Amino acid sequence: MGVRLVVVDDHRLLAEALASALKLRGHRVLAAAAPSAGAADLVLSRSPEVCLFGTAAPAEPGAFDAVARIKRERPAVAVVVLGPVPDPRGIAAAFAAGASGYVRHDERIEGVERAMAKARAGEVAIAQSLLQGAFAELLNPARQPDDEGARLLEMLTPREIEVLVRVAEGEDTRQIAAGMRIAPSTARTHVQRVLMKLGVGSRLEAAALAARTGLLDQAAASAEHAASADRTPPASAEPPAGAEPGATG
Repeated sequence: MGVRLVVVDDHRLLAEALASALKLRGHRVLAAAAPSAGAADLVLSRSPEVCLFGTAAPAEPGAFDAVARIKRERPAVAVVVLGPVPDPRGIAAAFAAGASGYVRHDERIEGVERAMAKARAGEVAIAQSLLQGAFAELLNPARQPDDEGARLLEMLTPREIEVLVRVAEGEDTRQIAAGMRIAPSTARTHVQRVLMKLGVGSRLEAAALAARTGLLDQAAASAEHAASADRTPPASAEPPAGAEPGATG
């Protein structure tokens, strides 16, 4: 027997494609719409058995506010989230909001149907491997890119940070030296120190590591902050010789 359901997703094409596939398989799709933020009003007006709730950013604050409202005002509706993997915090947030299941976005249609059936029957619908992975990540969180970038940034001096930014922008030793007004030999030494501290063997690897860990963005911000500080005269600068304190022209 088919399931009465509503399909919502952040992307309308995905919602409509999934709805069409489920219709062909005998399910009664009451509505298909986007974005998922409007799911609550749609569900409250249609009262389906199941709501398929697709989101591309399950870990974002407020991503499951609509799910919480659905469960508060229509507790009989089972909500199955379709989301990216791995995203353990998103999975945890979905269930905390009241979802009955979590299915990968790239799951086959048969897997989505199984999750719908289990959720409608009052069971938790999530693959064991997905659940184990989520618990493992939550209990032993891996270092996040921003954290890793901050750790690496602490290893570099302000001058080395500027060198890294220039390396990532594709400047060679001569250009780095000219831009920083230092000797090419000094620029070459700075580059070698940056590579050594980052634990990489080439400029390309340094640039890739910086981009992957978020170090590049933090380095650029740090370099800009340092440049701004250099352009700002000290607030406690001594008055010109002969000038009376507090005197104006």
